[in-house]
Amino acid sequence: MESKEYEVEIGGKKIVAMFSDLANQANGSVILKSEGTVVMATAVISKDGSKNLGFFNLTVEYLEKFYAAGKILGGQYNKREGRPSDQAILAARMIDRTIRPLFDQHIKNAVQVIVTVIAVGNTDPKTLGINAVSIALHMSNIPWNGPIGAVQISKTKEEQTLKVNHYIPSADESVYTLDLLVCGKDKTINMIEAMSYELSEDEMGQCFDLASSEISKWEDFQKKLSADFGKEKLVFPKIEIEKSVIEIFNEKVRPMLEEKLFSSESKKVTKEAEDLWNKILNEKYPEESDDAIKSASEDYLHLYLDGAFHKMALLQGIRADGRKVDEVRKLFAKAGGISDVLHGSGIFYRGETHVLSVLALGGPEDMLLVQGMESESKKRFMHHYNFPPYSGGETGRVGGINRREMGHGFLAEKALTPVIPDKINFPYTIRVVSESTASNGSTSQASICAATLALMDGGVPIKTPVAGISVGLMADEKDVSKYVLLTDIQGPEDHYGDMDFKVAGTKNGITAIQLDVKVDGVQIKILKEALLRAKQARLGILETITKEIEKPRDNISPNAPKILTVKIKKDQIGMVIGPGGKNINAIREATNTEITIEEDGIVFVTGKNGGADDAIKIISEMTHEYKIGEMAEGVVVKIMDFGAFVKIGSDTEGLVHISEIAPFRVEKVSDIIKEGDRVPVKIIKVDERGRLNFSIKEANKDFFKPKV
Repeated sequence: MESKEYEVEIGGKKIVAMFSDLANQANGSVILKSEGTVVMATAVISKDGSKNLGFFNLTVEYLEKFYAAGKILGGQYNKREGRPSDQAILAARMIDRTIRPLFDQHIKNAVQVIVTVIAVGNTDPKTLGINAVSIALHMSNIPWNGPIGAVQISKTKEEQTLKVNHYIPSADESVYTLDLLVCGKDKTINMIEAMSYELSEDEMGQCFDLASSEISKWEDFQKKLSADFGKEKLVFPKIEIEKSVIEIFNEKVRPMLEEKLFSSESKKVTKEAEDLWNKILNEKYPEESDDAIKSASEDYLHLYLDGAFHKMALLQGIRADGRKVDEVRKLFAKAGGISDVLHGSGIFYRGETHVLSVLALGGPEDMLLVQGMESESKKRFMHHYNFPPYSGGETGRVGGINRREMGHGFLAEKALTPVIPDKINFPYTIRVVSESTASNGSTSQASICAATLALMDGGVPIKTPVAGISVGLMADEKDVSKYVLLTDIQGPEDHYGDMDFKVAGTKNGITAIQLDVKVDGVQIKILKEALLRAKQARLGILETITKEIEKPRDNISPNAPKILTVKIKKDQIGMVIGPGGKNINAIREATNTEITIEEDGIVFVTGKNGGADDAIKIISEMTHEYKIGEMAEGVVVKIMDFGAFVKIGSDTEGLVHISEIAPFRVEKVSDIIKEGDRVPVKIIKVDERGRLNFSIKEANKDFFKPKV
């Protein structure tokens, strides 16, 4: 195998790009290596585009291989990798969102990008994978407006200093107070994925600047590689639309759009225009051989709409629904009120976007076990998002989950994680499910708001409410200094706008960001301005939420399980568990509870109808270390000539010597005491082996009366 290697240093880490004939059937490929992490990226374009008309056909796959971490996972009968993990799906989405805007969308040939993680070391394979994809595309003959660079900026709870490309296994995100991934080119940014613990807008802007300076190093590296041995790009001529088609459009479709596009009937007239235009083109191009020209002609309507929305926003500040550029649609918030059976619920409206969120609380045993390629951990807070077909007024398949739903769910989860109470203060496993019931722009941000309402309605003591909003952009294609930011974008502004900048946070700062663009990139100064615009809108939304429910309810739902905790010594854990789990299983069965014991000795007991209280009492009695002078009540379990054995608590026994039974002489123990009697005792001695001696007479000198 012949190979060439090239080195670059990014964020203080040496990265090696290796080019060989290992995947020489692909249009472009590269292996990137850094600190033991190795990823391979391949890019392929299909030879025929005739079967992929009507859209740009890009697929991205991120393949995790357990061998990369030296693991053999799976069931007894199958050791192959199964469906992609959540982290793999999110990684594929991040790659897709980064590279898609940089393709000429008129290309009908299918493009497929695959990242294979070969080894996991001390560099994040996801960030390395995005950069590998950029190199593979840039060095290939596939037309693409790259290169780009991807950089991670982070802070941890232990070190509050900004770090570049500092790697912590993805399944253990709780160690971060800032986890920011930025992709971009030419001093602009085209993809962001972030979680932060209430970072200020100014600090976030500084992080963008830092990331951009490191991204430039990636760009320079790739441009040098391309100059050395990059391939000549393929050419896909754009099909010219016939003049007669444009004339038909101007005569029959354009007038109806000009009349109602910027009115309350905008959505309706757009749909009518699409239906009419498709009908016209089907009649003009009835043959299968005309599909290519028909597809290009269909795009003419979207080009017109794109231009119309940009022109009105830039020249007159006019939006499709008549709002001001910084105006949020009408808001509605409702906490609870659906059913007493639910542990908590929230409903949030922002214009025509409606979301229902429902809370379910469980015990520590309900935590999600995450078995990933990079690490294993347990999650106690989960947010899941669903987008059923009726949400968009359509019919479709129900069941399963797509990448979009996965991504939106995790975005909301990231936004809410910084305000979730610590386990020691609120030991519940928390799951919130957000159902998008009606959609017209940014249901993910509405889900954050509805989920906040559900959490507070359920009595989860979140640190402070969280809200989210999306800010859009209409920019002049020729003059980058001319642009308009649009607060709370809806359907057409999302579809035809230049960016979707989702920002979530509290009154104190930012908790999550997600940026998608449809242009090559957005200037950092525009993003900084958008952060302030998002803050202004967020504070208004938070007012609506807190007006409905000012703070979390004082108590959780009576239908939620009760969780109690007790701390025992580490050397008592084995005693509580018992041989083969005998003791702990007996307590579970007797009290109908779930019991979880942490390594540090904290015991969590989950149950209903008083079961948790009973179990805690049993465990407390089992592990109680009695001291001299303590009083207790016990049951006589055995009579001896020299005294009686008394059981206190669940299984602690001690001896009452005959001389300690009564303040008078006792000739025969069985004369005044028998098995099963309940007696008061005082602990008078604890020997070196932990054995106890009791006294009844010191506990109550009048308990036994002398016989007359």
